[in-house]
Amino acid sequence: MPQKPDLAPTGAIARQSAINDSSWFEYPVRSHPHHTDYGGIVWHGSYIAWMEEARVECLRSIGVEFADLVALGCDMPVVEMSLRYHRSVAMGMTVVVRTRMTLEGVRLVWNYQICSPDRQELYVTAQVTLVAMDREKGKILRQLPPAVKNALMRLGV
Repeated sequence: MPQKPDLAPTGAIARQSAINDSSWFEYPVRSHPHHTDYGGIVWHGSYIAWMEEARVECLRSIGVEFADLVALGCDMPVVEMSLRYHRSVAMGMTVVVRTRMTLEGVRLVWNYQICSPDRQELYVTAQVTLVAMDREKGKILRQLPPAVKNALMRLGV
């Protein structure tokens, strides 16, 4: 496969370099045939699904079930997403989806790196922003519910 040029990160993704390496949650994934296109290369939408899985598992790792947040009347829709594709992932490869969240008011900013298990190859960097929303009223909350904020503090945000 030809070597792709290293691209400068987009503005949203550039901030990831300041994140302490030990603070990342890691979620291993193996690319299966249904993740790929006809050429055996992972389809771009699969990366997004893997990132959501990693986000849900990261929350679960601190004892927060996404279904419990919904039961509290709090939904967290994605309002912004930025991805940078560095290299392709092929069918059968194992990668690690690394994620970490920062809290900016009611905005939950999740940074991602999809890399090789030894962290020598970087495939995707991304940033996804979610907001807390009142499910009944359909409006963005001005403050996170205390139970939600306390749970998220366990991530060290």
